[in-house]
Amino acid sequence: MSFINYSSREINCKIVYYGPGLCGKTTNLQVIYRKTRPEAKGKMITLATETERTLFFDFLPLALGDIKGFKTRFHLYTVPGQIFYDASRKLILKGVDGIVFVADSQIERMDANIESFDNMKTNLKEHGYDLKNIPYVIQYNKRDLPNVVPVSELKRVLNVDGVLDFEAVATKGIGVFETLKAIVKLVLIELKKGG
Repeated sequence: MSFINYSSREINCKIVYYGPGLCGKTTNLQVIYRKTRPEAKGKMITLATETERTLFFDFLPLALGDIKGFKTRFHLYTVPGQIFYDASRKLILKGVDGIVFVADSQIERMDANIESFDNMKTNLKEHGYDLKNIPYVIQYNKRDLPNVVPVSELKRVLNVDGVLDFEAVATKGIGVFETLKAIVKLVLIELKKGG
């Protein structure tokens, strides 16, 4: 669903970080924003609700080059984690080009991960999307905590499609850029197919 701006010769792509509340979606974007050169990013906008934050900023990775003479700009979003904000989640998914599902590795958060993943698929279907046709990756965050689910179990439960997946400790920046690079690459491959 990329938006092409012919006057500025830019292709705008939307990547959404989806997952349960407090899994690290916001932390991922904060790390990316903090470590990205000023000339390669726009302003970060936070849409705060009473208990959640939804972040947005646009990101222009200059080193990626052009696609048929067009620069590619990526707009990165997080969704509110709580199911209470489902209407916001649906709205943010509209026009999505790629998804990063951020799972909380803690044992006590497995049900929340499953619920959020199922909710993501449901919301995509409401927009007429099928997850199997959208580039997505999975990030297993909070791997530094003592009470985490083994990665093999997370893969078995959450990665049924066998997509690229990454271990991460977003608070330390571990796995954050590997995840971002993977989803950007998948989105660019889809763009080139469509061009």
